[in-house]
Amino acid sequence: MRKSFLVWVAGAAVVAAAGAGYALTRAKSPNNDSSTLALSPSAPGPGASGPAGPPVSVSTVVVKKRDVDVMLDATGTVTALNSVDIRPQIATTITKVHIREGQFVSAGQLLFTLDARNDEVNVTKARAQLAKDQAALADAQRQLARSRDLMAQNFISQGAVDTNQTLVDSQQAVVASDQAAIQAAQVGLSYNRITAPAAGRAGAINVFAGSLVQPTGAPLVTITQLDPISIAFSLPQRNISDALVSLRSGGGVVMALLPERGETVSGKLQFVDNTVDPGSGTVRVKAEFANKDERLWPGAFVPVRLAVQTIRGASVVPQSAIIQGPRGKIVYVVDGTNKAVERPVELVYAAGEDAAVTGVQPGDRVVVEGRQNLRPGSAVIERTAGAAGLRDRRDGASAPASTTAPEAPSAASDALATRPRSGTGARAVSGAPAV
Repeated sequence: MRKSFLVWVAGAAVVAAAGAGYALTRAKSPNNDSSTLALSPSAPGPGASGPAGPPVSVSTVVVKKRDVDVMLDATGTVTALNSVDIRPQIATTITKVHIREGQFVSAGQLLFTLDARNDEVNVTKARAQLAKDQAALADAQRQLARSRDLMAQNFISQGAVDTNQTLVDSQQAVVASDQAAIQAAQVGLSYNRITAPAAGRAGAINVFAGSLVQPTGAPLVTITQLDPISIAFSLPQRNISDALVSLRSGGGVVMALLPERGETVSGKLQFVDNTVDPGSGTVRVKAEFANKDERLWPGAFVPVRLAVQTIRGASVVPQSAIIQGPRGKIVYVVDGTNKAVERPVELVYAAGEDAAVTGVQPGDRVVVEGRQNLRPGSAVIERTAGAAGLRDRRDGASAPASTTAPEAPSAASDALATRPRSGTGARAVSGAPAV
C-alpha cells in the first residue's frame, strides 16, 4: 500500500507540472495576449469594427429659421354673433308666410303678415277724429280774427278777444293729440308686418297661414347670423395675462380644426370675460371667424388653438430628429466631412411634427432617419429621394438602401450594430441593418 501511494503522488506531480507548462506557453504566445486585447480599445475582436467602418446611410433635413407661435389648446363651441327669436307683439292670426325654412334673409325683409283689419279700423277712426278737430280749430281761428277786427273798432272789449284766443289754443292742442293718436294706431298696424331685424339664416318655421299667435307663445322662427361667426372656449386663469396681451395687440390668432373636413380656419381673439369661473378656474373667451362658406355651424364642438406668444427667429427641426439620452436631448448633425457630430439641444417649444430648439444653427444638416445606427464620428452617406422610393417599392424590403454606395453585410457591420453608442445610452438591436 505504501508503494501504491508513492506512485499516485508521483503521477499527480507530473500532471501538475504539465499543466503549468502549458499555461506558461499560452501566456507568452503573441497571438493570444489577452491583456493586450483587453487594454487596446482599437483592437478588433471577432466580427468587430472601429470608427472607420462602412458609412451609415441616413436622411437629413436642414435646420430652418422662422417665427414660431406658442399655442394654447382648448375645445370651443361655435356660437352665432346674432340669434333672434321672432315673436308677434299682438295676439292675432297669420295671414301669410313669406319665407321658407333654411332661407337666408336680409335685414328688413318681410317674414310674416298678420291679420291687420282691426288696426286698420283704428287708424281710420283716428284720422276722422283729427279731421273733425281740425275743422273746429279753423272755426275758432275765424272767430278770433273777427273779434280782433271788432276790438279795433271799439265794438268789443279785450276780454272777448282773449276768450277767443284761449279757444284757438285749446283746439290746437286737441289737433296735436289726434295726430299722436294716429301715430299710435299706425304703430299697432305696423305690428302686423313682421320683418327680419338682422341678416341671417331662418330656422324651422313653427306656424302656418291661419295659425293664432300670441306674444307669449313659441317663436315663429329663429334668425341666426352665420357670417361672421364666433367660437367660445375657456382658458386656465394662469393664461389670462397672455390672452389680454394678445387682445390688446389687435387680437391673437386663433386656429380652429375641422376634424370632419381635415381643414383649419383662422380667426382673431375678440373677447375675454371679466370674471374667472370659481368652479373651474377658467375664463371665458371668444374668437371671431369669417364663415362665408359655412364651414362653422352654431352649436358644434371644435378644437381650437390660441397663439399667445411668438418666438422670433427660432431654429426649427423635426421632432423625430431629437434623441432622448441619459444626459439630455441630443441631435446628430452632419458636418462638412460627412461625419456625425453629437449636439446637445434644449427643447423650447414643440407643436405637431416640428420643434423649436437651441443648440443648432440654421443651415445645419440634422439626421432624421438612420440616427439609431450612429455614434459620434461615424461616417454617413445621405440617401437620395430616388433610393428611398425604390426601397419602399421593394416587396418585403425593410432595410433602407443607397444607390450611391450599397453596403454588403459583414461581420464588422454586425459588430458595429451591437456596440453601444456613445452619448445616447441606447443600444441598437443585434443584427439590425445599418441605415
